[in-house]
Amino acid sequence: MTLIALITAQSARLKQAGVSFGHGTTNAFDEAAWLVLWSLGMPLDELESHAKREMSDEERARAEALVTERIATRRPAAYLTGEAWLQNVPFYVDERTLVPRSFIAELLADGEGEGTLDAWLSERTLRVLDLCTGNGSLAVIAAMAYPEISVDACDLSADALAVARINVDRHQLAQRITLVQSDLFAALPGRYDLIVCNPPYVNAASMAALPAEYRAEPALALAGGEDGMDLVRRILADAPAHMNDEAVLVLEIGNERRHFEHAFRRLEVAWLETSAGDDQVLLVTRDALTRWNRP
Repeated sequence: MTLIALITAQSARLKQAGVSFGHGTTNAFDEAAWLVLWSLGMPLDELESHAKREMSDEERARAEALVTERIATRRPAAYLTGEAWLQNVPFYVDERTLVPRSFIAELLADGEGEGTLDAWLSERTLRVLDLCTGNGSLAVIAAMAYPEISVDACDLSADALAVARINVDRHQLAQRITLVQSDLFAALPGRYDLIVCNPPYVNAASMAALPAEYRAEPALALAGGEDGMDLVRRILADAPAHMNDEAVLVLEIGNERRHFEHAFRRLEVAWLETSAGDDQVLLVTRDALTRWNRP
């Protein structure tokens, strides 16, 4: 059996088993390719050049066993392999944090090029906060994209920060990224020029209906209360006191735009275009937040 035939066969198994995707892949073939190549110790970009390579019985058994584990446990592939990618940057991941997938990463990745955020930033953008950092992926991508900035990356979870430390050290960014355990802004006395935040925002009804793969992730990092906006309310109320005059807050709210707009009717925001559309990530200025927070 060739490598491509093995992947195709495992793809069929995943599809027949009805596993859910969304943790780095969106379909059965890509998920099978990830698992098979990882089981063989091969880089993910080598499929095309090795597609017709004949697999040994031992290699086939190893790949099939990993796919069997994926089906039986419903754990995301990233937890089985201990690695995930965001904007082509590798990150260590385990069950202590979400699998990295924030669309904010797309907006940061272009850095000083043609990124969507460039119009809102300036040479005075030096202090950045990654609020609810989780595995640290947004802090790392921001530091890579903007070499002149320093980043504070905070999270309530000590377990998540332990994972973030692995990723900050892996990318040799400990001199520019400071990890802070904090309940949102509580342990952050300073002010920032840019705040990025992918908070828990899944509403209660959606939490109850999540596939097993998503229930394998820490609920603390997903659940946002009845309408998904519990933490968002706290963030928007407290953020102005931690923002410099020209600062902006970039906030991901996923599929909760309807709940967001109902909860914050008078707040002026800009919706940013990502690969998922223009209703997943928003930007709000300090001025807009200050006006909204006035009695």
